[in-house]
Amino acid sequence: MCGISVVVKLNRAAPNNVAAGEIAQSSTDSAAKLELEKRLYASLEQIAHRGPDAQGVWIDPTNKVGLGHCRLSINDLTPDGIQPLHDDSGHIHAVINGEIYDSARLRDDCVRECGYQFRGHSDSEVAVALYRRYGAPEFLRHMRGEFSLVLYDDRTGEVVAAKDRFGIKPLFWTISGAEGGGGNDPAAGQELWFAAEMKAFLPLGWKAEWDVEAIALETWSLGSNTVFKGVKRVEPGYYMMVSPDGRIKHEQYWEFDYPDKKQVETRSLEEMVQQVREKTIEAVRLRLVADVPVGIYLSGGLDSSAVAGITKHLVEEQGQSMGSQKPTDRIACFCVKFGTDMGFDESEIAQRTADHLGVQMHTIDMTEADFARDFEDTVWHNEQVTCDLNTVGKWALSKLPRDLGFKVILSGEGADEVFAGYHWFLGDFLLEADHSQPHDPLQQGPELREALHEQVRNHVRNKDQNLGTSNMILKAPDGQDGENGDAKADGEQQEEEGFTPYLVSFGMSDIDMLHPSLRPLCTERARLRAIVDSWSAEARANIRDRWHPLHSSLYSWNKKQLPAMILTVVGDRCEMAHSIEGRPPFLDHHLVELVNGMPPSVKERYQPPPEQNSSSNGNTDVEFGLQSGKSAWWRSDDEENNNGNGNLTVFSQFWEKWILREAARPFITDELYRRRKHPYTAPVTWPRDGPLQQMLRRLLTKGNVDAVGFLDWPAIAQSLETGFAGKGQEEKSDPTALRRCLIAAGYVVMAQRFHVATVVME
Repeated sequence: MCGISVVVKLNRAAPNNVAAGEIAQSSTDSAAKLELEKRLYASLEQIAHRGPDAQGVWIDPTNKVGLGHCRLSINDLTPDGIQPLHDDSGHIHAVINGEIYDSARLRDDCVRECGYQFRGHSDSEVAVALYRRYGAPEFLRHMRGEFSLVLYDDRTGEVVAAKDRFGIKPLFWTISGAEGGGGNDPAAGQELWFAAEMKAFLPLGWKAEWDVEAIALETWSLGSNTVFKGVKRVEPGYYMMVSPDGRIKHEQYWEFDYPDKKQVETRSLEEMVQQVREKTIEAVRLRLVADVPVGIYLSGGLDSSAVAGITKHLVEEQGQSMGSQKPTDRIACFCVKFGTDMGFDESEIAQRTADHLGVQMHTIDMTEADFARDFEDTVWHNEQVTCDLNTVGKWALSKLPRDLGFKVILSGEGADEVFAGYHWFLGDFLLEADHSQPHDPLQQGPELREALHEQVRNHVRNKDQNLGTSNMILKAPDGQDGENGDAKADGEQQEEEGFTPYLVSFGMSDIDMLHPSLRPLCTERARLRAIVDSWSAEARANIRDRWHPLHSSLYSWNKKQLPAMILTVVGDRCEMAHSIEGRPPFLDHHLVELVNGMPPSVKERYQPPPEQNSSSNGNTDVEFGLQSGKSAWWRSDDEENNNGNGNLTVFSQFWEKWILREAARPFITDELYRRRKHPYTAPVTWPRDGPLQQMLRRLLTKGNVDAVGFLDWPAIAQSLETGFAGKGQEEKSDPTALRRCLIAAGYVVMAQRFHVATVVME
């Protein structure tokens, strides 16, 4: 896991009478080389937290390509693992960030099939060998793991940049000299820059400028966009090919796919559960390989607990080492505690899981003062805003393993995105029958499904309002043509797509906090249209004709929120801020492809009420994961499963992530097996005049807000007061106002630290 910084002259074409391999011998401009080295080392210093163990720079003899790398040594701790890397012929040069799993097998294949001579034992070197063997993009399809890379082939003069399938590892690019620091004009003298974080562009000469339209329309979190003009992301599952004459080509090598919704599933439930169990165990096992100690993030949820339980199984029953630790060493787990007075704390159930497994639990306590202290540094490392404090909790948590000598941590990230864990996915599941499971009791007719769907929509709306996110989610259609032109009014959209991506596409600014001149631009219809337009024509056709609405909803979420938010603000950026490599087993692409190909009804599993269970068309209690016909889901006194008056809620009739729950059952406690989904979240209610409000008041002055330019000061000023609770019960806080303040404060921090020029609004 590392940081990279790359400078490429856009026009690298050799004279007509000189071959690409020969021009390398013709340049002796040592002053230009020293200047480029100086710039690259300064760039690497900005992201030294990503790789504190070593730095390296390589400049090609023409001074037209410079590769910089800072190393966090995980595999092969010797100097042989220091980058930039070069193939055994000396023609392929690369910098790589991330981990390539199953590298021992891939290494053996390259040695046996093409006689490749490896310099060391770093997994990153395997990527270079695979490129030598297969070329682009085929070499990427053989790589299993999380990675971003830039590779230069001096035989052809081509530069290849690529990112892993899900966007776990970051990679940004921009072009010098164009408006806002970017563009695509291969004029003489222009440079193409790549970096693991945008702050690494600053020493190269980049001047940050807001992309106001992208911020207002929320397109900064779609596709290749960012909040800065001219700065782009390499998209997940894509690679860039840069020719010697400066032409840039973007191609996709991997995409999410789901089965035809009319196809009947032929596998039994038991077969599918076993397949998921085997692939999950394999994914965890591969991620335990390292030359340094490996730990686990453990919360009170199913996902991280399953990782911990499987790890215990592999270590104690199969003799698998956790990195450089001995099989006899206790497994180390790490958890954040928000305090019982804050709510949202899962440390107690995490401790019970740790006690059950017999693992070590290390806990960090987060107070309100801690959130206030770490907020600005978290924004700086994330390089984007967010509407809650979850990221600050993860940023603080990542300090703990590093302080205790751990460099690698396994996490449960990605399970909700693969197995449909969030509460809003249930609404899309109920939009349409699951024809792949004709014997499922929910699929016998539309009446029950439609009634349940209406209850789910109402529940989701109420829950989002309580969490303060209702203004940050595009509204579900209600059959009325809203005066703001909401999604329902776009009849063409409804006809073409036929599902509800707005339910799963959080925004990072509501209209009220933006400058009044921007509000006509960022209607819900325009934002929804932007989401849909970001998908490929093939994906839109699949959504319209082929995929079940649940799978379409998963696709929408995984193309936007997964890479642009989740894997950033509670993933790589918080972990690498403290030189920690996070490894998410649930985003192993072999596992993801398996689960994507399974029916919606094994992800969201309907369990009829007990009085209906006896006539379930042949489905037994065992098939639904129940023992002896009893289930804790049906306790009417359970606060999670009733509405306060003893009546069961609609959500108590479904098991989210059912197939993962069944696959993980041998490795988790019965408490976790039966527990409802609790998304990781920090508190949303805070007292007036406490450390958090004081911090926000310091940041959100009229001068600071006006210096950003596109925010509305009166709305921010009001939110700064209403977002916090008074001492009496009569003065409650507005969680939406708090989220508005956190977003605005994030833009203030970015404006100050990136030295962004003020936007002048008309």
